[in-house]
Amino acid sequence: MIKENLELVEKNIQEACKKAGRDRSEVTLIAVSKTKPVSDIRQAMDCGITVFGENKVQEIKDKTEEIKEPLSWHMIGHLQANKVKYLPGRVCMIHSVDNKKLADEIEKQFSKTDEKIDVLIEVNMAHEDSKFGLSPDDAPEFVKEISTLPHLNIRGLMTIAPYTEDPESNRVYFKGLKELMNSINAMKIPGVNMDTLSMGMTGDYQVAIEEGATFVRVGTGIFGERNYNI
Repeated sequence: MIKENLELVEKNIQEACKKAGRDRSEVTLIAVSKTKPVSDIRQAMDCGITVFGENKVQEIKDKTEEIKEPLSWHMIGHLQANKVKYLPGRVCMIHSVDNKKLADEIEKQFSKTDEKIDVLIEVNMAHEDSKFGLSPDDAPEFVKEISTLPHLNIRGLMTIAPYTEDPESNRVYFKGLKELMNSINAMKIPGVNMDTLSMGMTGDYQVAIEEGATFVRVGTGIFGERNYNI
């Protein structure tokens, strides 16, 4: 099932790139393996997948201890400051930076190993009360505020669009995130030149690619529905 699902996702990515006049190499698929067993991850690895996303630090910790192959692990879920200490040496990017306390803790923990970590600023484009992330209005000042932290490499922005049956309805948020990145880049903040947009999930990643996504986060579309009760 995972192999067939990946073939379909790849086909969809290629079609979206073609429609947008983009090169396939501009888009990285993150296989979101949260709640899924290592056996499922290994099936995806057998299909050539090397980039995985997790929502919980404990799962990253457990899975990176079991899987020794060199994979790219992304922390894509809400991150509590007290859990950051487990991430150095395990992840290549943190997608969910949205407050100064968290940014300071990332700086503190990654400075201990003198690692520079790629981070994305999470923006709540739809202003949903149920979601984390900065408002689009607050994001530029926040980028400026944390741009001096030497172990954070601010690569771009991330958003989680509303759950919807109609992916077209999220186009406005994806388009807005790209415009926001361009406007922050235009501020020419020293040390900040963002090139990364993490947006689009199983239900809407094709629209996100058409609007400039460089990372799409697909879980259910690859691994099937999740059982959150296990």
